[in-house]
Amino acid sequence: MFNPYKYINALADKIIEKDGDIFVNTTCYDVDKENDMYVCKTENNNIYAKNVVIATHYPFLNIPGFYFSKIYQSSSYVIAISLEGTKWNKDFDGMYINIEKPIYSFRKVNFNGEKLLLLGGGGHKTGEMQEKDIGYNPLIEAVKKWFPDCKIKYKWSANDCISLDKIPYIGEFSSLYPNIYVGTGFNKWGMTSSYVAGKVVSDKILEKENKYEDIFKATRTNFFVNKDEVKNMVTDTLKAQVVDRVKEENNSKPEKEEGKIIERNGEKIGVYIDENGKTFAVKPVCTHLGCILSWNKEDKTWDCPCHGSRFDYTGKQIENPAIKDLEQVEFD
Repeated sequence: MFNPYKYINALADKIIEKDGDIFVNTTCYDVDKENDMYVCKTENNNIYAKNVVIATHYPFLNIPGFYFSKIYQSSSYVIAISLEGTKWNKDFDGMYINIEKPIYSFRKVNFNGEKLLLLGGGGHKTGEMQEKDIGYNPLIEAVKKWFPDCKIKYKWSANDCISLDKIPYIGEFSSLYPNIYVGTGFNKWGMTSSYVAGKVVSDKILEKENKYEDIFKATRTNFFVNKDEVKNMVTDTLKAQVVDRVKEENNSKPEKEEGKIIERNGEKIGVYIDENGKTFAVKPVCTHLGCILSWNKEDKTWDCPCHGSRFDYTGKQIENPAIKDLEQVEFD
């Protein structure tokens, strides 16, 4: 069992110890080349660097590199349950995953002195319409079957970048941008693969040989042999950028705690009504590359079926590659 919070805090301490600087709340939205340096642009200042590492989960630079055509995002779900007071409290230990479908993983964790059981699964491609057999509901139904007396304490979801050939992209970002490096597409093995990425990229910067460099080469093109994955990505993108734009919408107002896209005066509007009857309306067009968003009823978010960007129901951006928030619109 591995605690990534403790691990990254120790890394941060080492960076400070070695006279490095860490800046929070400093979103980089673009990188330009200027002579032999790169300019990383933020809202308040520019940062100049000889070497740049794009380790932003999903690369935010679209061109060159075209990583939006080489990776997609997958959503997965976790619930945390308390076994306190049940006969399973002392007996269950270890980490497990089943081999049949649906796939579930189990592990025990101590949180603030309480023993919790984590159950993960229910995954789907980010932005897919929410069906009954994905999300939190199947996890809750399954755990209640196994541990009927348990209490569900927490639930959350996460996005993972999936490469077309299921091998991470690590190394040079593009042959057109020397000294820019990338690490992405970890395929749900981020804690392991990110360490590999750190070694491969740091060796590149220090001009050291790394025997794993060719395996993860980010500029490779042989992933196109996975024709099914390429076809699915093209189909989903065309649907979200073309078909969904002209599709007629049901213009009935959503119910409380429901979100949906309706049409007013020829314009699509994403509408959510909270439990108190307050209405939130946004333009349901992803600020990354313009795909029509879909409603995620599990997390009450607007999700992009093309590249996995996510926005909360107020329009605030919460998952990249999109950087900007959604445009809010008037609605009555």
